[in-house]
Amino acid sequence: MFLLKISRLGHAMYVLKSETEKKYLIDPFFDLNPGFPPHLDTADFYQSIDCVFLTHGHFDHTSGLTKLVEHKPDVMIVAQYELALILLKQGMKNVLPINLGGSVSFEDVTVTMVQAKHTSSYGETQGPPVYAGEAAGYIFDFKDDYTVYHSGDTALMYDMKLIQDVYEPDIAILSSSGHFTMGPREAAYAVKKLLKVKYVIPSHTFPTNETAASPESLTQLLRAFPVVDFMIDKDKELKELLKDYSKTAVITLAYGEEKVFDQSLWSEVLVDKEFS
Repeated sequence: MFLLKISRLGHAMYVLKSETEKKYLIDPFFDLNPGFPPHLDTADFYQSIDCVFLTHGHFDHTSGLTKLVEHKPDVMIVAQYELALILLKQGMKNVLPINLGGSVSFEDVTVTMVQAKHTSSYGETQGPPVYAGEAAGYIFDFKDDYTVYHSGDTALMYDMKLIQDVYEPDIAILSSSGHFTMGPREAAYAVKKLLKVKYVIPSHTFPTNETAASPESLTQLLRAFPVVDFMIDKDKELKELLKDYSKTAVITLAYGEEKVFDQSLWSEVLVDKEFS
């Protein structure tokens, strides 16, 4: 039996945990993140991360690196070439630069950087933004298990069909909030016309005060960035648009929730729990 675990820890931050219990974190964003459970703000959690993957340089995808590296200085960080050079100049040690089409392999997964349609800069909350290369998504091809496509922040693009044809993902974590990425309408089109995934997880959407793992962080984030209000509670819109589409199941993950997928049954195991 091969089991993949996917945990949602923010609007775009996820942890993919392989059957061997390796933890691969996408886009670290801890402080001001209303989806990040406060009980995970511990040295044990940060030290448990085996590798970090960055889709682009914006603060809500990279600002958690400093805290992560403080607790685990040698954690591997995979990033686009230009962003990787910025991080190396900042003194981060174990940074692996790759570029679109490039891959990195571990014992249990091969991860390939794929194209996304979005901008990328770094340090925009601290001063003038610095160019940080092109935005990207990732394909996580787990050994004898599911293949996951994390789209990163992206607009709708026909390249998704190429990604499907070449890598054949089973699960898509798909940005669908609108405003800064494609919205539910475009994401639904991608699922129906460009992808052939068994499951889609809506991403880049923010929680309501009732569903936030940290309501206090939501209040602070909205005060600092009012545009976040346009991206709240969009998961249900994608689910509604795909309610009659039987080929793909919409999996709406709560913030802090972990879902286990069972490859042997080609169906998600009914194990939903708080991530720890």
